Amino acid sequence: MKRLPPLKALHAFRYAAEAQSFKVAAQQLNVTQAAISQQIKTLEEQLDVKLFQRLTREVVLTPEGMKLLPYVSKAFMTLEEGVMDLAQDPNPNRLTLSALPSFAGRWLVPRLGQYQQQMPDVALNLLPSIDLINFERGEPDLAIRFGRGEYPGLTVKPLLKEYLLPVCHPSLIDLEQPIPPQLAELPLLADDCPDIDDAWSEFQRLIGTPFRHESTQLHVTDAAMLVEALLCGQGFGILRFSLAYDLLERGQLVCPVPIYLSSAFDYYLVAPEAHFQRPKVKRFESWLSEEIKVIEESWCRFSRMHPALAQ
Repeated sequence: MKRLPPLKALHAFRYAAEAQSFKVAAQQLNVTQAAISQQIKTLEEQLDVKLFQRLTREVVLTPEGMKLLPYVSKAFMTLEEGVMDLAQDPNPNRLTLSALPSFAGRWLVPRLGQYQQQMPDVALNLLPSIDLINFERGEPDLAIRFGRGEYPGLTVKPLLKEYLLPVCHPSLIDLEQPIPPQLAELPLLADDCPDIDDAWSEFQRLIGTPFRHESTQLHVTDAAMLVEALLCGQGFGILRFSLAYDLLERGQLVCPVPIYLSSAFDYYLVAPEAHFQRPKVKRFESWLSEEIKVIEESWCRFSRMHPALAQ
């Protein structure tokens, strides 16, 4: 079986033949006219036929070129149709979203009623997961990831900057007494997520009191469980502001010392670029960007109310 000519050369031939001009083809493909000429020459040499008759001010297809053109045009149109079909949304009325369980349960789910009111024509399929999603399997439309924003081969959009705070139930702390010694005596509640696990030593340095890690009463891999333990007054822990802001505003948790750390991880929207072009994804992204402002505004209020807050 004879080897097919280079796809690039066939592509140049298609545009040049349909336009009957090397110059126009070069403009359409955003290359130089010389590049088009070289690709046509390469194709002619491999096929061992002349495809164009070069005249003084124009080029004209030879009989061989006219015979080849419909096959090349049809082949590229079939490819373009296949790519367009792949990029199209197979389920325009269902949005499948992967999200971190803690973020989904503590923040996203309570707001989904508002989302459904605004977009009643789109059903939401929520996949809580701490694992990276394989988009090649075709199921998820979009993922909310918590990390460093490094997801090769995918389009990544920043969603929310995250901060870490030391928090506990207000019943565990006497604000009239020195705070660090009290914290040193409290049971520790630890989230095994790397952003928090690595923050303990820095918080010890900022607070100025070593924590007794042998007093750790609970290890979790899901921050939503840590929230419940904190609310029950089981000890002292480090919590992401996005999961604590409403509890702090209502006084259900307190930040006993005015310090914070910028998390090494932040929230991102992640998907193949084609997914971001889907109407339902665009609408969800727009809705989510507005809703997420409540956390950003709460951080601004919290910072103003705690002028001594320092990193």
